[in-house]
Amino acid sequence: MLKLTKKADYGLMAMKHLAEHADQGACSAKDVAESYGMPPEVLAKILQRLAKAGLLHSQHGINGGYTLARGAAEISAYEVIRAIDGPLFITSCITVRGECDQTERCTIREPLRKVNQSIEDVLKNIKIAEMTESGETTGSEARKTLAELVTLS
Repeated sequence: MLKLTKKADYGLMAMKHLAEHADQGACSAKDVAESYGMPPEVLAKILQRLAKAGLLHSQHGINGGYTLARGAAEISAYEVIRAIDGPLFITSCITVRGECDQTERCTIREPLRKVNQSIEDVLKNIKIAEMTESGETTGSEARKTLAELVTLS
């Protein structure tokens, strides 16, 4: 089954939180973690990865914390997931090397590559600004498509 890692889940939640509180300035990792019951040490490492990937700005000091590096409408779920977990591959034959012990006889490599690309495309079209509990946003069709793809696995 295709499933986001807990770290990617936390990263998306944190990005959404930072987007929702952008007008209040920087948020600390501790504050975000407490808001959602996340382990603060784990979230701190996730936020550092997102900052290293250029998705967040990190500010040190008394009023320090994290802010989005770009507008929430410009940051995709794909960018967040990739920054935390690396490239998205639904199977080992989709990797850069792209070989396994079945390469010679495989009949599903290309269809799986297309599924992988479809999932990537959907995640690239879901922006942090569109991620809401109600799903009543312009990204709802993309989320529906992603849900259908995930259900197929």
